[in-house]
Amino acid sequence: MKTPIEKRKIRWGIIGLGKIADKFATDLATIPDAELYAVASRNQEKANEFSKKHNALKAYDSYETLANDPNVDAVYIATPHTLHKENTIMCLEKGIAVLCEKPFAMNAEEVEEMITIAKANKTLLMEALWTYFLPHYQYVLKLLKDKTYGEVQSLSADFGFHRPYDTNTRLFDKALGGGSLLDIGIYPIFVSLSTLGLPKRISANATFFENGADSTCSMTFNYPNNVNAYLKSSLIEELPTQAIFECEKAIIKINTQFHAPTTVSIIKDGQEEIKDFNYNTIGYNFETIHFNNLLREGKTESSIMTFDFSHNLINTLDKLRKLINLEY
Repeated sequence: MKTPIEKRKIRWGIIGLGKIADKFATDLATIPDAELYAVASRNQEKANEFSKKHNALKAYDSYETLANDPNVDAVYIATPHTLHKENTIMCLEKGIAVLCEKPFAMNAEEVEEMITIAKANKTLLMEALWTYFLPHYQYVLKLLKDKTYGEVQSLSADFGFHRPYDTNTRLFDKALGGGSLLDIGIYPIFVSLSTLGLPKRISANATFFENGADSTCSMTFNYPNNVNAYLKSSLIEELPTQAIFECEKAIIKINTQFHAPTTVSIIKDGQEEIKDFNYNTIGYNFETIHFNNLLREGKTESSIMTFDFSHNLINTLDKLRKLINLEY
């Protein structure tokens, strides 16, 4: 008989063992009431190596075997975007709680199917958009909500880096949902939706690699009262990767790598004050702790990364893909 989850460590599984899974597993080890129990790859050797590095008890050579292990409480899905729906549903139907890496799926139809099955199985499901749970981002959200520096007048957010074009890597592989929009453009879009809400109008333009994956995407979100969000993603140039809110009384700037643990600058009357959050992890532990608490409390939906928010995010991505003629 299983020991109740309230009285033991939560046993995690990881499906898909790439770079993000490695970071997730590293931070999972810092959480006292959780442990990495099982990992799964389509390659046994890779599963063994990952298991050894992160002290997992089980290493499987198929995702299905992990999903069939009755000792798994929760699964982190870090497979390519195109597999998110399939892998999530497989686990939900086994009653395993799912934390699925962003983007939740390839389109709104897939996301709706995942959420419907989660509700039918009364099983916890959450999109793993880790930025939402980072202390510096929660700090900025509170400043904006409290109107500490007045109303937001404009937002600029970008995410860009240069990588050599290589269709053998997931990042550029259109068949796996590669390209700038779904992979990194989602972060500036997330900032706009989580602070300003859904825009009244959206405009966008993009450039493309020879295989049809987008190399850059520039977006403008129009909000009431002439408030605009200027957003950009790029896989061909280094961008500041900052989020800058121009407010009535000050500028709030989430500094470089805004989506990851970083600092926040408040620029007022020509003076800059930098707030340091003294991070000592990669940052994936914050979303995981939140998820663990939901699981222990018997919740099936996050109060922060809600289903409504995931719907709004994927619907916005779908609209943008239509505007730039990006089809998968």
